Amino acid sequence: MLSSKSFKRIIGLLLVISMFLSLIGCSTNNVGNNSVGDNEESKNEQEVNEITEIKITDHLGREVVFKEKPKRIVSGYYITTSLLIALGLEDNVVGIEVGADKRPIYLLAAPQFIDLPNVGSAKNFDLEGCAALEPDLVVLPIRLREAVENLEKLGINVIAVNPENMDLLKETIDMVSKATGTEDRGERLKSYYDSKLAEMKEMVGDSEKKRVYMGGNSDFLSTPSKNMFQNYMIEDAGGFNVTSDIDDTYWAVISYEQLLNYNPDVIIIVPSAVYSKEDILNDEKLKSITAIKNGDVYTMPDAFEAWDSPVPSSILGTMWLSSILNEDKYPYDKFKDEAVEFYKEFYDIEINKEELTK
Repeated sequence: MLSSKSFKRIIGLLLVISMFLSLIGCSTNNVGNNSVGDNEESKNEQEVNEITEIKITDHLGREVVFKEKPKRIVSGYYITTSLLIALGLEDNVVGIEVGADKRPIYLLAAPQFIDLPNVGSAKNFDLEGCAALEPDLVVLPIRLREAVENLEKLGINVIAVNPENMDLLKETIDMVSKATGTEDRGERLKSYYDSKLAEMKEMVGDSEKKRVYMGGNSDFLSTPSKNMFQNYMIEDAGGFNVTSDIDDTYWAVISYEQLLNYNPDVIIIVPSAVYSKEDILNDEKLKSITAIKNGDVYTMPDAFEAWDSPVPSSILGTMWLSSILNEDKYPYDKFKDEAVEFYKEFYDIEINKEELTK
């Protein structure tokens, strides 16, 4: 028979062995749990790093494949450069078109653009300079087809765009926002366009449309044909473009006689014109035109952007024109307030509405 002292020793030994085995079991379980956690973490990391291809068909009909969101972007077109700001991508832009210091919107919304390398213009594109910036994405107008093809041969993703009417502008927004993962902002822009266009259409209704003539910036007798973005602006604003019968060119040059025959109710001067409203009002050759008789000659403001071109803010040009044509239904002060709200929402800047002249 065991003594009491021996019995206690055996019990103590068994307790020690039991505790030891328990610790081994816990250690084994912890190793198993850590392994599961490590596997889960590894799986999550793999999912984050997993690349989902994005395919885009641009306005040249090319399929462009992105394996990751571009971090370095070059825009060789002021229209898409402005779009990149509206999409919140200004910090990703590493190169832009020449003449950035002449774009007020850059100074206001993305002043860093002024010091960026430029890649030339549509007439003289700097292919080597663009490639040297090592971009993940280049956005160019379709007229730079040769540059698009050459950049593509270098393995650089290029989106070629042609935003010559509202539908094509929306497609441009879709392409760029999808490629850059900014679809939400792109959808907000398009939704704004749709709501404002619907408002203008409802406002005009079946009322008689005023006849509008728009003079170009380099020559008053240069005017947008049916094929130009400006034609769609006039129509969307509730007017009738008197030169919409011209469809065999883009900017057409007409004669005084043609303009007298058109006899517009309203004359619009596009931004940055080399002539003034007073030049038109005081031109003796035009004094018989209805618009001249009534003093209905207006200059589209250019303090921020040229709204007669298909920049993202061009909807403001249409709204401005709608207020000119239908001020009894759409007061000019209301337009100015809405323009301020637009730039605050999409460009995150405060504009001085007193610069919205007519």
